[in-house]
Amino acid sequence: MSKQRVVVTGMGAISSLGGVDEFWKGLLAGRSGIRHISRFDASSMKTQVAGEVDFDPAQYNLAAKNARRMSRASQMALAAASLALADSNLTVDVIQAQSERSGVVLGTANAGFEVLLQTVLDHRLQGSRINPTALINGLPNMPSHYVSSYTGAAGPFHTVSATCASGTQSIGLALDQIRAGRADLMLAGGVDTLIHPDVMQAFEAMTVLASKYGQEPARTARPFDAERDGFVMGEGCGILVLESLEHALNRSARIYAEVLGSATSSDAGHSAAPDSEGKGAANAMQWALEDAGCLPEQVDYINAHGTGTVVNDVMETKAIKRVFGERAYQIPISSTKSMIGHCMGGSGALEAIACVKSLVEGVLHPTINLETPDPECDLDYVPQKARQTNLRVVLSNSFGLGGQNACLVLGKYAG
Repeated sequence: MSKQRVVVTGMGAISSLGGVDEFWKGLLAGRSGIRHISRFDASSMKTQVAGEVDFDPAQYNLAAKNARRMSRASQMALAAASLALADSNLTVDVIQAQSERSGVVLGTANAGFEVLLQTVLDHRLQGSRINPTALINGLPNMPSHYVSSYTGAAGPFHTVSATCASGTQSIGLALDQIRAGRADLMLAGGVDTLIHPDVMQAFEAMTVLASKYGQEPARTARPFDAERDGFVMGEGCGILVLESLEHALNRSARIYAEVLGSATSSDAGHSAAPDSEGKGAANAMQWALEDAGCLPEQVDYINAHGTGTVVNDVMETKAIKRVFGERAYQIPISSTKSMIGHCMGGSGALEAIACVKSLVEGVLHPTINLETPDPECDLDYVPQKARQTNLRVVLSNSFGLGGQNACLVLGKYAG
């Protein structure tokens, strides 16, 4: 039995470079959204830069009273969902009319933790009364909840917590729901807002944050470069509207691209360090291609996980060679994180949006700051400048803490 075809009909983004259009233009221009941290005093930290988002919930018609109760991640998710619906020419009324055939699946590493943390600190250190909404709004499934509540989508409903792979895995899960006939439409993506002093200091203690170019924020994120020394924390949200092809055609929707396949795998090893040989990452790519019914030789581009840590970039390079052999040297690869940092659960969704835009426009964004070749990272990472090319099939990789790997296969929509 042939699989139900699934297409992308809308996209919404909240990023340090802006919404979908600004995000994409910034990527093509090689513009960095990384800057000195302004949301808290980072002067005592070795790492003082991040991919901060200028975000005002009032710009997205979120009532001040409601916004105050929500975590920053929930606010961003609601904003990105509204943008994605508008981009897909859908309204809340349309979703509510088919509520049980519409679903939501969002990924996050730790959305909302700061709400509960601050309430506990205020209570224990200052004797403040416990905020009765703090526990609820500190839960990681609240971004999914608010999107579901806002849209009226009452069908398949999931929250994925797979650290850095959360957004990519969520889109794959949404694909599965539509293929299985459980839904006609899914809002899928990921969000995280972890530019927080406690989180940053914890990662700093792990010695995985970039700091070498701290006085030049735009140069700090350096995936695949020989002088890379860690990742840069980012924040943001990406949400895509996925529909069955039949549903999209029946409502004459604009179709951006097709979601061809996905897969996940485990390193089954260390909790923080990836498998140095990239076996788990290679499995995710290979299985995603098999799920998509694609051969390795059909892949035209890979959007890398590309964090900029010393170990991860070498591992991903090895994993790509495992899957593609000598052809790995002919496949262009780039890292979105070089410009927006690592948005954790939001990364995979924002990177999927970048892949869709690449398929539509036939252009690849660069990996910026790749100035000094690393002999162990010897593939084509599209350094410094965007590149025009013909694309039909692309991969998007996400590899997370806990050995969680996810890969998405997207294709040019050909009718």
